Amino acid sequence: MEASSSGSTISSVTGRKAKTHQPEGREDLQVNQLETQIWIKPDIQKTDVDFSEILNAIQEIAKDVNIFFDELEGVNSPSKDDDSLLHHGNLTSTSDDASRLEVVGEEVPDKNKTNGLYFRDGKCRIDYILVYRKSNPQTEKREVFERNIRAEGLQMEKESSLTNSDIMFVKLHAPWEVLGKYAELMNVRMPFRRKIYYLHRRYKFMNRIEKQISRFRGWLPRKPMKLDKETLPDLEENDCYTAPFSQQRIHHFIIHNKDTFFNNATRSRIVHHILQRVKYEEGKNKIGLNRLLSNGSYEAAFPLHEGSYRSKNSIKTHGAENHRHLLYECWASWGVWYKYQPLDLVRRYFGEKIGLYFAWLGWYTGMLFPAAFIGLFVFLYGVTTLNHCQVSKEVCQATDIIMCPICDKYCPFMRLSDSCIYAKVTHLFDNGATVFFAVFMAVWATVFLEFWKRRRAVIAYDWDLIDWEEEEEEIRPQFEAKYSKKERMNPISGKPEPYQAFADKCSRLIVSASGIFFMICVVIAAVFGIVIYRVVTVSTFAAFKWALIRNNSQVATTGTAVCINFCIIMLLNVLYEKVALFLTNLEQPRTESEWENSFTLKMFLFQFVNLNSSTFYIAFFLGRFTGHPGAYLRLINRWRLEECHPSGCLIDLCMQMGIIMVLKQTWNNFMELGYPLIQNWWTRRKLRQEYGTQGKTSFPQWEKDYNLQPMNAYGLFDEYLEMILQFGFTTIFVAAFPLAPLLALLNNIIEIRLDAYKFVTQWRRPLASRAKDIGIWYGILEGIGILSVITNAFVIAVTSDFIPRLVYAYKYGPCAGQGEAGQKCMIGYVNASLSVFLVSDFENRSEPTSNGSEFSGSPLKYCRYRDYRDPPHSPVPYGYTLQFWHVLAARLAFIIVFEHLVFCIKHLISYLIPDLPKDLRDRMRREKYLIQEMMYEAELERLQKERKERKKNGKSYHNEWP
Repeated sequence: MEASSSGSTISSVTGRKAKTHQPEGREDLQVNQLETQIWIKPDIQKTDVDFSEILNAIQEIAKDVNIFFDELEGVNSPSKDDDSLLHHGNLTSTSDDASRLEVVGEEVPDKNKTNGLYFRDGKCRIDYILVYRKSNPQTEKREVFERNIRAEGLQMEKESSLTNSDIMFVKLHAPWEVLGKYAELMNVRMPFRRKIYYLHRRYKFMNRIEKQISRFRGWLPRKPMKLDKETLPDLEENDCYTAPFSQQRIHHFIIHNKDTFFNNATRSRIVHHILQRVKYEEGKNKIGLNRLLSNGSYEAAFPLHEGSYRSKNSIKTHGAENHRHLLYECWASWGVWYKYQPLDLVRRYFGEKIGLYFAWLGWYTGMLFPAAFIGLFVFLYGVTTLNHCQVSKEVCQATDIIMCPICDKYCPFMRLSDSCIYAKVTHLFDNGATVFFAVFMAVWATVFLEFWKRRRAVIAYDWDLIDWEEEEEEIRPQFEAKYSKKERMNPISGKPEPYQAFADKCSRLIVSASGIFFMICVVIAAVFGIVIYRVVTVSTFAAFKWALIRNNSQVATTGTAVCINFCIIMLLNVLYEKVALFLTNLEQPRTESEWENSFTLKMFLFQFVNLNSSTFYIAFFLGRFTGHPGAYLRLINRWRLEECHPSGCLIDLCMQMGIIMVLKQTWNNFMELGYPLIQNWWTRRKLRQEYGTQGKTSFPQWEKDYNLQPMNAYGLFDEYLEMILQFGFTTIFVAAFPLAPLLALLNNIIEIRLDAYKFVTQWRRPLASRAKDIGIWYGILEGIGILSVITNAFVIAVTSDFIPRLVYAYKYGPCAGQGEAGQKCMIGYVNASLSVFLVSDFENRSEPTSNGSEFSGSPLKYCRYRDYRDPPHSPVPYGYTLQFWHVLAARLAFIIVFEHLVFCIKHLISYLIPDLPKDLRDRMRREKYLIQEMMYEAELERLQKERKERKKNGKSYHNEWP
C-alpha cells in the first residue's frame, strides 16, 4: 500500500505486532498492520520549512483521509513491562494515578526480599552473579576489579554461601543511569512507538464474504499445535517499533517503569559488557572478566534464573509465576511435545543466539515430516510389492543352485534359497521407488536450506537483527600474550594491537593441517582394523557350535562389527576433541569467533570421517575387490577379503546405518540430559543429607543456580554438531536406508524437549547473546547437501542392484528390445547374475572342509558366485563377460546423468527461491518511510508543546527550527 493511496493514512501508533482490531460500526474498514525495524533520524536542523506551514499542511491532509486512533487508544491494552506480562491482574494503564502506583511499590519490596532475585533492600534487582572462594590467593586482583566495577556505577552486595562458608557470592545491580549509558553505546534497540494501522474502504460484498469465511473458520476445530495465546504474553519488543536507545531522545520511547524498561536478559548483557571492559591490574592487557575466570580469581559468573520453574498453582488458573515457569509449562514440558515453540519467549529469556538454534532445530524438524513420509512410503511400497518381486521369488525358489563358500575352510556350501529372507529384506529398501526417493532427498536438502534462509530473514526482521552488526571483537588473551612484542595499527580502530607475521601464521596452519591428515589416517587405520575383524570373525562364526550363529555367520559378523565400530567411534571422539583443541590453540586465532570457526571445522571433519568411514567402506568397497573363487585377493597375502551376501551388500549397509544411527542418538540424548540430571541429583542428595528436605527450598536463587550445571564451554557447539551429523546420515546414504528421515524426525521431536528441559531446569541461565544466523554451520550443511548427491548416485549405481536389473530387463531378459522393464521382464535374472566355478579349481587354503555331498549325495563339481564371468571351460576361463561391461557402462552413465540432473534441479530451485520474501522486502521499504514520518511527527509534537509553553510564559516565538 503506497503512502499516496487515497483510502489509507497513518493513524495511531500501537505496537510492533499488535493484534488487528475491528471496532464496531466500522466493518467497511480493514486494518492492515505494518512493522518496522529501522530508525532513520530526520535531519531537522537542516530543514528550512516554516513551522506554521507544516502545521497547516498536516491539517489539510487530515481532512482527506480517515484517521483511526484505536478509539483514542482505548481499544488496545497498554504496553506491558517485563514483570506485568505474566499476571493479567497486574496490567496497569498509562493513565493510572500515582496513588495506585505507590500501593504497588509498597508491596513489592517485602515480596522481593524473600525470592532471592533482589538485594537485601528488596528494590535493587540482581543483574549478575560473581562467585569466588575466600581461600583463593587472587585477592588483590578481585579487590581492584570490584573497586573499578563500583567506579563504573554498578551497585554491589556480597553474600556468603549457606552451604560452604568459603564460597562468596557477589551480587551486581545496574541502576538506570548506567543502563541508559551503555544501552546507547551498545545500540540496544528498545520500543519507542506504537503500531500504525492503515485503513482503506472495502466493498460491502467483500465484507460479507469475509464474514462468512470467518464464521466457517469458527466451526473448524482449533489447531492443536498452536500455543494458547492467553497463556503466552504479548512481548513488548514484538509489539512496538524499535530503535537504538538514545538518552537525548528518551521522550520517544515507551517507558512506564524504569526498573522494568530493560528486560532481565538485556540488563545482564549490559552488565556483562561492562565487566568485560573493567581492569583488574595496571597494564594494557589486564582487563576483563574472562581473564579473571581463566586464572581462577572467580569461580563462576552467570545471570540469575527468574525464580523456580515449578509452581503449586496451575498456570491456566493462576498464570505463570515468572518467565522460567512459563517456558517450562509451554515449552520444556513433555505434555506440549506436539505444539509449536514459543520462539519469541525463548529469545527474550535466553537471547537471540539460543533462540536461533531452536528456530533452526524446529524448522529442520518440521521439514523432516515430508521426507519421513516419503521414506516411509518407499518402505511400505517395498512391503506391498514384496510378493510380486520376481527376483526375490527366484531366490526363494532356487533350491537347486548351490553357492560357493563365502570364507576359507570352515564356511560350507549353501543353497541360494537359504538367503530368501535377506532377499526379501533387501527388496524393502532396494525397489523401484528408491531412485525417486534419492532425487527427492537431494531436492529436499536444497529446499530446506533455501527456505531456511527465508525463515531466518523473517526471524532476523522480527528480532531486529537485520541491521545488527557484531562489535569489533576483542583479541584473545592467548594471542596478546604470544604476540605482544609485535604491534601494528588496527585499520578500523586506529589503535596499535598485537600482530602475527604471515610466515608464522602459514607455518602454524601447515602443522595444523598435517595434524588433521594424521588423525584422518588414524580413522582409516581403525576402519582397516574393523575390516580385519570382519574377515577373521566370519570364519570363526562359520565354525561356531551354535547352529543359529553358524547358519547366520555373515549377519552375526556384521552386527558385532557395527557395535565394535560404534565403541571405537565414541572413544576416538574423546581423542579428537583434545586433538582439535590442541591444533586450534596451536594456530593462535586472533579472536574468539575465529577460534570457534576453526575448532568447529576440525571437530566436524574429525567426527564426520570417524562416523562415516565404515559406512563408506561397506557402501563402496565391500565385496568389490575380492577377486573370484580360485583367485581371491587377500590382505597381507593372508586374509581373504570379505564378500557380500548372496542377496547383495545393501543389507549390510542398512544394518550399519540403522544400528549406528539408533545407538548414536540414544547415547547423545543420555549424555545431554542424563549426565546433568545425575550430577544435579547428587548435589541435591548431599544438600538433603546436610540440611534436610526443607533446606533447599529456603536457599536463595543465586545458591540454587550455582548448584546447577554450567553450560558447556563450547556453547551450542555440541547441539549443532549432533544435528549436523544427523543431517548427514539423513541425506548422504538415504538411498540405502529410506527410514533414516523417520528415525531423525522421532529423535528431533524428543531432542527439542530434551534441550528445552535442559536449558530451563538443569543448566545455569546462559548469558543472552546476539547472532544473525547459525554461522559456519550453514556452509557445512551446503557441503553435506552437495556430497549427498554424489554418494546417493554411487549407492544406487554401485551398491544396489538397480542398474544390473535395468540392463538385464532391456538387453538380456525376455523383454529385450521391446522397451519394457516390468516384473515379467526379470524372469531368469538371478541365474544370469551368477557365474559358474569348478570346485576342483579351489586353492588349497580356500578349499572347504565339506565336499557338498549333503546336497546331491555326491561331491559337488560346480558352485555359483555373484559376478559376470565366463565359465571355467571357455577360451578365457573366468574372464569378464560382455554383460559385465554393459553394466559397468550403465553405472557410469547413470552416475553422470543423475548428478548433472540433480545439480541442475538444485541450482534452479536456488535461483527461483529468493532469500528474502517479497512481502518482507516491501514491508521493510515501506517502514523506512514510516519511521521517518513518525520521527517527523514526534518532533512536530515536541515543537508544538514548546510553542505553547513559550506563549504561556510570554516569550516570543520565532518561526525557525531549534
